Amino acid sequence: MSSQRLKIQFQRLYSHFSGEDCETNLQDIAEVLFCTRRNVRMVINKMVEKGWIDWQPAVGRGKQSKLVFHSSDSELQYMHARKLVAEGKLEPALEVLENNADKLAQLIQEQLGHTTAQGKQIVRLPYYRAFSNLNPLCPLRRSEQHLARQIFNGLTRINEEKEEVEGDLAHHWESLSPRHWRFYIRPAVRFHDGKLLDSQDIITTLEQVKKQRLFKHIQTVDSPFPNTIDIYLRSDDYRLPELLSNVSAVIQPADAEHERDNELFPIGTGPYRVIQNDKQRFKLEAFDHFFGMRALIDVVDIWMLSEVASCYLQPAADSSQLSGVSVSTRLKLDEGCNYLLFNRMTGLANNEQWLAYFRCRLTPLNVLPLLEKNEIGDFRLTNAYGILPGWAHMPLMTGKISVPARRNVTLAFAEQHPVYPYIASAMRKLLAEDGLKLKVLELSTMEILSGKHADKIDIWLGGMSLSNYRDDAILSWFYNFDHIARAMPEAEFDEIERSVAHWRADIAMDSPCQSIGAKLVQGGQILPLFHNWLGVDDTGIIQGMQSNSMGWFDFKSVWMKPEH
Repeated sequence: MSSQRLKIQFQRLYSHFSGEDCETNLQDIAEVLFCTRRNVRMVINKMVEKGWIDWQPAVGRGKQSKLVFHSSDSELQYMHARKLVAEGKLEPALEVLENNADKLAQLIQEQLGHTTAQGKQIVRLPYYRAFSNLNPLCPLRRSEQHLARQIFNGLTRINEEKEEVEGDLAHHWESLSPRHWRFYIRPAVRFHDGKLLDSQDIITTLEQVKKQRLFKHIQTVDSPFPNTIDIYLRSDDYRLPELLSNVSAVIQPADAEHERDNELFPIGTGPYRVIQNDKQRFKLEAFDHFFGMRALIDVVDIWMLSEVASCYLQPAADSSQLSGVSVSTRLKLDEGCNYLLFNRMTGLANNEQWLAYFRCRLTPLNVLPLLEKNEIGDFRLTNAYGILPGWAHMPLMTGKISVPARRNVTLAFAEQHPVYPYIASAMRKLLAEDGLKLKVLELSTMEILSGKHADKIDIWLGGMSLSNYRDDAILSWFYNFDHIARAMPEAEFDEIERSVAHWRADIAMDSPCQSIGAKLVQGGQILPLFHNWLGVDDTGIIQGMQSNSMGWFDFKSVWMKPEH
């Protein structure tokens, strides 16, 4: 008899006797279950084995046996739903629970945390949205950038502790001239599908990468010898190894763009491979043939829970822990900020009066008091005075605010964001006080960074989180898919580009990035709003959980210490 059939039989039995212990006999039960006396004995024995009932047979003719219920119909239903949740079948589980979303959330939270199943160590994490695009050649949000680094490798990488460039797929490199670099590639590296990495994969990837403005000085890429890559540049660059650590430059198979599911199930060479990616769960499995040190955690299982705050990651064991993290040494300020980007090309901000009004009216000091604590409390926003924590470039705006005559302002921000709608609501209140109306567009990250509707948008509400704490990390954000370039007067953008080119060409020159941050803020292109707290809770048995600059932790470096 199937498990599901046995549950149905139990439900009939429980319903007939109203869950009350009683005296009965095999014939009565046979009539309730619509089966023979022989089958009744088998059914009862199975229910006794599972602990659902107790059956005390009568001794002597004409005496009644005793039936004792140990489980209720609802308990059995709950047990079945729990099993479905453990298997990742959330929609069937919700149906079993009669569409009670609260009960489903409770069952999901029971599954979170750390566990061992069939000898595999598993870490389960809550997150607030699904990951619909993991292709590094496309615009990626903060969390997708982190996940891409677990799935892919670049020629180089930045050591998160030392903040220095080190080898990844390339074990050594040399500058044959400031415009000619040679990289020596590790042999026998395999992609997740088992295919060996070859030079053509690297060449094809970098040919795609050089279409982006950040890499446009790459002229040609070829392979003069096995496991050797030569990169020729249009201009001098002593810092190419650092540049190639960018997440956009991680190496994909040469035929990746032709794969139908490349955005959901990308193929890389990294320590983890994607084995599940849907609206409910994202699952990574350790790649046994990784060329580096094999990950210690076998599976990283991320569950999508809309009620979970995204400001920290906590492998919680029960639901009460999901909302109790306090700011402490385990959390740190995001290496970045939420900000307003003004469209000084085709938006209202191309008028100096409008720009001055926005900069005076929409300051973090004015916006923060209008944010409801019960809506954004978990994020503990802190006023930003520059693009990065510690940078203070916000000018002191004094004088009377002049309200322009036009009455409609258009704001755009990325959809499925836990904070932006509340900031937009606060901005709407501020503008309404001056008789202005705010129109809001929620767009995908792809739509925003590709410039869709750019000519109709006055302000973009955005955020940036850098992949490390080096000053030059802001360049990947500044150049990102020309988003800032489209909103900035060409002469000002070109001036910054020239300063970056001079820095690349002069090995002794200090980074111009803090100066770039100052120009963006002081010139009115960017208005920093808030820094927020990011991090991980490292108080459990999972060892090595150190928050990186993006609020995540390196999956391959953590491990579980047995509990005593």
